[in-house]
Amino acid sequence: MTSFRERALALFPAGSNGEYGIPPELVPVIERGQGCRVWDTDGREFLDMTMAWGAALVGHAHPKVVEAATRQAALGANFAAVNRRSVELAERIAALSPCAERIRFVASGTEATLLCLRVAQAATGKPKVLKFEGAYHGQHPVGITSMLNGRPATLPQSDPSGAGAAWVARDVLVAPYNDLDTTSRILRDHAHELAAVIVEPLHRCLTPAPGFLQGLRDLTRSLGIVLVFDEVVTGFRLALGGAQEYYGVSPDLVAYGKGLGGGFPIGAYAGRADLMEVVNEHRLPGPNYAWSASTTGGNPVSCAAALATLDLLSEPGLYPRLHAAGRRLRQRVGEALEQTGEVAQVLGDGPLAQAAFSAQPVTDQTSWLASDRARGKALMHGLLRGGVFLNPMGTKLYLSLAHDDSVIDEFGARLADALRATRPSVP
Repeated sequence: MTSFRERALALFPAGSNGEYGIPPELVPVIERGQGCRVWDTDGREFLDMTMAWGAALVGHAHPKVVEAATRQAALGANFAAVNRRSVELAERIAALSPCAERIRFVASGTEATLLCLRVAQAATGKPKVLKFEGAYHGQHPVGITSMLNGRPATLPQSDPSGAGAAWVARDVLVAPYNDLDTTSRILRDHAHELAAVIVEPLHRCLTPAPGFLQGLRDLTRSLGIVLVFDEVVTGFRLALGGAQEYYGVSPDLVAYGKGLGGGFPIGAYAGRADLMEVVNEHRLPGPNYAWSASTTGGNPVSCAAALATLDLLSEPGLYPRLHAAGRRLRQRVGEALEQTGEVAQVLGDGPLAQAAFSAQPVTDQTSWLASDRARGKALMHGLLRGGVFLNPMGTKLYLSLAHDDSVIDEFGARLADALRATRPSVP
């Protein structure tokens, strides 16, 4: 009988739905998930350290989320229109997000970041946007630009590798994350043509240098450039008010996704009322109008799941517990590296962690690219063999509400085993 692995490899490029890059003999086909564990179609149990790339922040199949979504599904799954649940969710987000005066729902974080940039371009009438080296903002061309390869010869030149769109070399500028001086020079030189700056406040797993985000906020405001926070990862993860609350800096526009839906697909973009007005259909066909519509955005099932998720995340003491879990995870990663004689930097904040195999501090794309990423990928394959489910092409580790101290300690032990099993042989 043909296995699900063989069936997946026959139909899906590389046997995945994107990015995993797992060797064919290791490709799992997931059957079910519960809490912080998943099981594949061969019955193998995995400790999940990717959690749907962070979308399952409350854990897989949380009973309250499942109950809310099931109850709503019986009343209708989608109307492609504003509905009771979407209004309730919009009100909750507006109360939590400092910049969210107006909001629209889409189906994913990719759409949310894309619409933020289109809103900025329509509102300002300027064509270009700036992002930071190594940043991922979704699978649209701008989101991929300058993410995959090394630094180009001269910044702010962008690298179109993987974007599938040659035009990004013309319309996307790139700056070094955590370097406010260089970023300032680029912004001042190109302010006349820059509609927006988009940034992950926590850039992958690199924490912002003191004053970097506030400096970026002050610069963009003074130059008339729209500041966009990509909070697809950080939204509702670092704090109930996201990175805006956690770092104390508010943008003009914000994109949400992932953890908001409790595992259900959802995206949202929000911001200043005057900017969001560019998607008002009464302005059609213009000027300064941006078309925005989503068939499944704001569907009542995902919104019901998101409302249940926000209820869970609003429980007293929740975020101190999440941050304590993240500190414990980074500590266990550091201990495993020390036990096995490996030299690496442990990165992250909140319930996120990442290891970069480098003897030098890792604070930006240049120092990240200087780390031994091949060692990191080999380790991820070793963890997968050892019963830990994650993404070998991206070493970011995600925690959920289901990862308690015993689970984190279990991962630390499995990590130490994988480090020993994949240690490079010395000639």
